[in-house]
Amino acid sequence: MKISHVSCFATLALLFAQPATATSSMPWKSTAADQQSARALLEEIVAIPTAKGRAGVPKLVDVLAARLTEAGFSAADIVRVPITIDGEETMGLIVRYAGRNPKRRPVAMLAHMDVVDALPSYWSTDPYKPVEKDGWLYGRGTHDNKFGVTVLVSTFARLKKAGYVPDRDLLLAFSGDEETGMFSTRKVIANPLVAKAEFALNADAGGGTITADGKPIDFGMQAAEKTNATFELTATNKGGHSSMPRDDNAIYDLAAALVKLRDLKFPVIFNPITRLMTEKAAAGASGELATALRTLLDNPADADAIKVARAHPEVGTVLWTTCVSTMLKAGNAPNALAQAATATVNCRILPGTPVADVQKTITETVANPAITVKLVGEAVESPASPLRADVTAMLQNALNVSWPGAKLAPNMSSGGTEGREYRRAGIPTYGAGSLAMQPGEMRAHGTDERIPLASFYKELDYWDALIRQLGAPAKR
Repeated sequence: MKISHVSCFATLALLFAQPATATSSMPWKSTAADQQSARALLEEIVAIPTAKGRAGVPKLVDVLAARLTEAGFSAADIVRVPITIDGEETMGLIVRYAGRNPKRRPVAMLAHMDVVDALPSYWSTDPYKPVEKDGWLYGRGTHDNKFGVTVLVSTFARLKKAGYVPDRDLLLAFSGDEETGMFSTRKVIANPLVAKAEFALNADAGGGTITADGKPIDFGMQAAEKTNATFELTATNKGGHSSMPRDDNAIYDLAAALVKLRDLKFPVIFNPITRLMTEKAAAGASGELATALRTLLDNPADADAIKVARAHPEVGTVLWTTCVSTMLKAGNAPNALAQAATATVNCRILPGTPVADVQKTITETVANPAITVKLVGEAVESPASPLRADVTAMLQNALNVSWPGAKLAPNMSSGGTEGREYRRAGIPTYGAGSLAMQPGEMRAHGTDERIPLASFYKELDYWDALIRQLGAPAKR
């Protein structure tokens, strides 16, 4: 599952300026040989189908393990985390870059090795045969998230070969099923190496947008995610012949409930991240919207301001929990009264709001004991990560290397990544990375997925700068 690197307000990167200090006067710059080596690895792993049902993740792990072993990592440093899901073996991967100081807690760097499958008939290229066209590399997973896997492994391998030793342990923590359940993610987190991490950096939840001439627009640091919860509202009835309609009718009862649900409005609730996002939105807006957002920052219950904000969902969805009906199912014959009618309702819930409270609110809003409100599947609640100045500064410093002049901003995603699993396990997690595209160019999960190679190569410089900061001795 992918949070977009492009700019929409639900994932808007707020210009949250941090004091940036240079990590060195001469930051490392990747050579053509470094870039070609990383690209070759990316093409090799994109060619391994790692969608669910393809059994490709263990093969991909073998490729990564071989690259890391050749660089000097021992067998003990490369930990495979096998797990069988629905009869298929997939795998997580943990790589330990041993540091000098065992008293310091490690930092984990996240990426996922699996992909959403692709239908070749819809693509202009074979999704599992990487192709370069006009400076873009096409292939399933190029963006989501095999480029992240590649730059992390390439950087670990190059630094190891060069003899670099960090002050504390640095970890790669890769998932094999982020797109389809995150069971391997949880198993990776439970490993003692990862469980004691001070914080995590998610290569699947960073990046930003640039103009057509390459000027930075927004770069985000995901620090929170909404909870994704799906409910089924079901009305039941004894049914009967359609020639004898009655006032009690499952379809009409459900329809009445959905009208009430449409009118349900959750309150405005700010956390430190959404407050900063709203301050930025207010500064960039004009007229009544700017006034409304500033009013809500002072008084989240102001009815007039809420009305204005609700007319701008591209801004408002970070302010409140949302619930919307997305699917309907009713009846079994055109000449019979329905015995059951069911609506699927998808909710995106603000961090800190229990799913059970939302379910209760829906039940009370419907106010019909004949309609059940049932949670479908699992809804994983996840807190927001605290905004740490030291982490933000390190990420900003790395961004300065790849995109000078860009400013980093915390954001909250309405989508989902494995960052939610780390946060709920008590490991603060932040989006990291500098892969940049123009607005509207992101194709993760879609047809003709691709990444710009020029930006991909910049990622090598970014992660070198960041890892050297993470591995630097603690300041006293």
